[in-house]
Amino acid sequence: MRKIVIASAAALLAASGSVQAAEIKALITTAMDAAVVVLVPQFEKASGHKVNFSYDPSGGLARRLRGGEFADMILVASPELDKLIAEGKVVGSRIDVSRTGIGIAVKKGAPKPDVSSPEALKRTLLAAKSVGHTAPAGGGITALHLLRTFEKLGVAQEVAAKTKLAAGGPNGRVSTLIVSGEAEIAFSRSPN
Repeated sequence: MRKIVIASAAALLAASGSVQAAEIKALITTAMDAAVVVLVPQFEKASGHKVNFSYDPSGGLARRLRGGEFADMILVASPELDKLIAEGKVVGSRIDVSRTGIGIAVKKGAPKPDVSSPEALKRTLLAAKSVGHTAPAGGGITALHLLRTFEKLGVAQEVAAKTKLAAGGPNGRVSTLIVSGEAEIAFSRSPN
C-alpha cells in the first residue's frame, strides 16, 4: 500500500513538471487515516513536498468535490470515485491502494456473534438488543452497504428500530457505541 500512495503522489508531481518543492492538497477518506499519518511524513521527508490533507467520509468528500472544492489528490471509496469520474469531477489516473471489509464488534468477553451464513447473520441481527454503525448521512460507505444488506436479509425495519448511530470519522467511531454499552453489536470498516 505504501508504494502505491507514494507513487501516486510522485506521479502527480512528475506530471506537473515541477522540480521545486510543491504543496499538495489531498482529500482523504477517513478509512485511510491510519495509513496517512504514517505515510505522509515519510513522503514529505523523502520528497521535500508538503501535503495538506483533510478527512471526510467518502460521501462527504464527493459532496465537497461536487460543490467545487479543488484537490490535487483524493483517496475515496471506489463507488464514489467511479461516480466522480463519470461526472467529470475527477480526472487523471486511478490507482487502487487498499481494500476494506466490514467487521462486527462486541464488548470484550461477549460471545462472538454467528455470521457464518446470511441466515446466521439474520438471526444475530434479530436477536441483538441494539445494533450500531455509522450514520448514513455522514456519507460513509459502510452505512450505505449495511442498509442494503439489511434490506436483502429482510430485517431492515427490525434493525432500524434498535439502531444506534455513530457520527463516523476519527472522532465518532463505532467502537464508542460498544464501549459505552449503547450497542450490543456494531459494524465498522476493517482493512483487509
